[in-house]
Amino acid sequence: MRTRSWTMDGVGDQARTMAGRFDQMSIALHWLTVALVIEQVTTAWLLARGGAYVAALLTLHRSMGALTWIVVAARIGWRHYFAYLPPFPESMPRLQRRIAKLNEYGLYALLLLQPLSGLAMMLFRGRSFGLFFWQVPTLLGRDFGVSEFFRSLHAFGAWGLLALIGLHAAAALLHGIVLRDGVLQRMLPWKVC
Repeated sequence: MRTRSWTMDGVGDQARTMAGRFDQMSIALHWLTVALVIEQVTTAWLLARGGAYVAALLTLHRSMGALTWIVVAARIGWRHYFAYLPPFPESMPRLQRRIAKLNEYGLYALLLLQPLSGLAMMLFRGRSFGLFFWQVPTLLGRDFGVSEFFRSLHAFGAWGLLALIGLHAAAALLHGIVLRDGVLQRMLPWKVC
């Protein structure tokens, strides 16, 4: 894993105490992503149940999906150009490191593809739809087959995303509770001694 260090006069102690932890912006973007995904799963579950608020839930689901895409794109940009990326612990086996990286890349890919597949599904329905406080006009003609393909892709991607999130959370808990090697603490929004 790539690491970056901050070595400026007067902040050497701060850099040493932050060693092993991600930078605050990376942590904030991580937990914002978590909150958005929880909202997306919740609204999808409520939509599946039906009810009187389906139209409002759909608009919320679409809008937060668009926001999720923006946050994840910003997160990837931050990670690539500015983030402090602490190394894996020396005790972590190479295979486990590779699995962690594949899981991470899979999460990023699905977090970017899910909103796009949802958008494509809506565009090919050939109707206007709500997004944030705007009504997006009909931009494409109705193509039920293509819309249905993207609906299936969106549903499949949701299950794949949930599986990767489950693996990610289980690994974090394993490192935090069983192995106690500091991996979980690297991304917590608070410091744990």
